Amino acid sequence: MERSGQNLLACYQCRRCAAGCPVGDMTAVTPDRLIRMVLLGEKDDALGNLLVWKCVACYTCGTRCPNSIQTSRITETLKQMAKERLVEPMTPKVASFHDAFTKSVSHFGRLSELEFMGLYEMKNAASELKQGRWKAILDEIMDQAKLGLSMIKKRRMHFSIEKIKGLSEVKGLYRKSKDQGL
Repeated sequence: MERSGQNLLACYQCRRCAAGCPVGDMTAVTPDRLIRMVLLGEKDDALGNLLVWKCVACYTCGTRCPNSIQTSRITETLKQMAKERLVEPMTPKVASFHDAFTKSVSHFGRLSELEFMGLYEMKNAASELKQGRWKAILDEIMDQAKLGLSMIKKRRMHFSIEKIKGLSEVKGLYRKSKDQGL
């Protein structure tokens, strides 16, 4: 509760969050069930369920919750805790996406699409390489090249790297959260 900033004790299992969760059906665990796991101290079950890795952080759960509990903040916290405990992610590509996104934002204060995609694809390729899946690497490169060309044509791919004003403040927040184990 402390790390996520959410008061889980306020959850009275009304299931409004579950009714709106776009991934609850495919994960077999809905936001209310995840909260229940955490409250009952079922750490392994909470860290090792698909909702943690499939949550799209749409915040539908929090907008429906009568107590404003944001389950997506809980899933984010559980992802961090799983990484700290070296728990293998249930969806490695989601973990790679998350790592690449946060690293890029920490460098520039905003997302650099080129750096982000480079980090993401390199991490995925390394994972596939460990398993000897050369064809999967080639297929991914081809798919991403097609997507990249499409994005360039639609002017949705940006090649410039822009830093925000006050980047030192953002870097300070990242350092502070690391120091506090968040």
